[in-house]
Amino acid sequence: MALSQAAFEFARTLVRQRSGIVLENEKAYLVESRLTVVARNEGFASVDLLLEQARTQPLNGLQVKVVEAMTTNETSFFRDVQPFEALRQLVLPDLIKRRAQEKQLTIWCGAASTGQEPYSLAILLREHFPILAGWKVNILATDLSLEILERAKRGRYSQVEVNRGLSARLLVKFFDKQGLEWQLKEDIRRLITFRQLNLIEAWPWMAPADVILVRNVLIYFDVETKKAILGKVKRLLRPDGFLFLGGAETTMNLDDGFDRVEFERAGCYRLRKS
Repeated sequence: MALSQAAFEFARTLVRQRSGIVLENEKAYLVESRLTVVARNEGFASVDLLLEQARTQPLNGLQVKVVEAMTTNETSFFRDVQPFEALRQLVLPDLIKRRAQEKQLTIWCGAASTGQEPYSLAILLREHFPILAGWKVNILATDLSLEILERAKRGRYSQVEVNRGLSARLLVKFFDKQGLEWQLKEDIRRLITFRQLNLIEAWPWMAPADVILVRNVLIYFDVETKKAILGKVKRLLRPDGFLFLGGAETTMNLDDGFDRVEFERAGCYRLRKS
């Protein structure tokens, strides 16, 4: 049975209110395909019946499952390559010089998904910056979905997932083979702190960050939500810190408080000096 217009309207209103994600009319097929899995798992004969139950009984947990099913968790190790090259060649060497006295770095991944981005950062630090072994390095990884965060914490990935972005050398060096999956070594997992955070809601206190990555998430929000998030990022980022956005994202026409860093396709920004 095809998704009714009324059910779609409820779903997209709920998703927008809870996550900020905007679902246009042409996304009805996506809502139906993703929620079909939820309906089946929850014992409903159709997506319409699932959404009706979510609407009439808002405290039964179904609304959370609907919203989490509609968040996009596409990710990979060292995704897009160039941001990680910018970190290796420019950003981290610069920050290591600036933080030589305090010997502390704070990095925040604001849309961590299943963990490949923060773990890629941890591998990058271990592989290229042995000087940081004596530093206090904090990598905070947040996401809206508790289910996704639990997967990220485990640090276990399929062969297909590790094939996306990891060389054979890095795979053997930083992972252990366990059955059909690959398990990140514990010393890498310990570098990451995972927490739930909804970017469109009030943010809890977080330590001022040297590097902030909110990559490939702003594209799902409307203009006002993008502006609000960038405004909060601006207050959290240290004056000489670095912001990374996705390749299809920009601060242009949203917030004039940032300048783009010239590094090919890295999506890197710094706070504009007043």
